[in-house]
Amino acid sequence: MKSHSVWLTSRVSRRVPTEYFVLANLREQGAIIGRLAGHPIADTVVDASGSRYRYVGVATRDANGRFDFEALRAGEWIVQPGLVYAADGKAAPSKPLLSRRDRNPS
Repeated sequence: MKSHSVWLTSRVSRRVPTEYFVLANLREQGAIIGRLAGHPIADTVVDASGSRYRYVGVATRDANGRFDFEALRAGEWIVQPGLVYAADGKAAPSKPLLSRRDRNPS
């Protein structure tokens, strides 16, 4: 199950639940390309709706040891135990993208 997320600012980052940036209930697809904390790293994972995500790295942590969600790019999600996967194709982005009308005119 994929949780919805919000755009973080330094003011709200501590209030946003971790679950908003974590993918769960995934199945591995493709090759196993490594291991982290005893867990396999699949090059691709698929969620229950069929959305695919590709491995892009290991999640960074903040000074308190928590995942640094502000370091995620649009379309990136954390998969336990601390892997980062990027949406592949039509998967929903982890950070909302601003449409032209939502941006402030300069």
